[in-house]
Amino acid sequence: MELEKATISLYDPDAMTVKGEKIKVLFNPTQYRLSRSNQFGEVAVPGLPASLIQFGKGNSSTLTMQLFFDTYEKRKDVREYTKKITGLLDIDAELHAPPVLVFSWGALNFVCVLERAEQTFELFLPSGIPVRATVDVTFKEYFDGKKHGANLQSANFAKRYVVKRRDTLSALSAHFYEDPGLWRHIAEENGIDDPLSIQPGQVLVIPAIE
Repeated sequence: MELEKATISLYDPDAMTVKGEKIKVLFNPTQYRLSRSNQFGEVAVPGLPASLIQFGKGNSSTLTMQLFFDTYEKRKDVREYTKKITGLLDIDAELHAPPVLVFSWGALNFVCVLERAEQTFELFLPSGIPVRATVDVTFKEYFDGKKHGANLQSANFAKRYVVKRRDTLSALSAHFYEDPGLWRHIAEENGIDDPLSIQPGQVLVIPAIE
């Protein structure tokens, strides 16, 4: 069975397809690391023994690995291969941003952009031409909420929010649901009859909208 090579391809997020020639790594990575995290804020409320934890946002996932390149036997400049990777940091003239990519290896298909690439050259010919290198790469997940089915009108789970000065239910509805007219969901969840009666320091439950 032929060894399957990891590849990096240009990706068209509108058509959701790869395009152009795939970049095959010279040697498959020995390991890779997928990382994901969330951001939370702490809201101090007088009288409570601890701060309230309020969800802020989810961070993009990252994929990190080290790619190995060796052209010693061919006596070729290894930079001919590493520049194919580092060139993915360049600005695309049409996008005015680096290209969207997909890193594929086996069952892994990671739609991303290249965030970082650090080259280390380790072996040289007598002429000084490098023939062995490693490239430490960090790919950051590319996410387009509209095209990936995200519900931008509502959080997907209930949140707690501490009311601040000048807050109104319609303003909170605009912030959490992107529609000020959905304020009644907050009012009903918190048993509020008068939408103008909320007070600073009051803790509201912001419900999800199905």
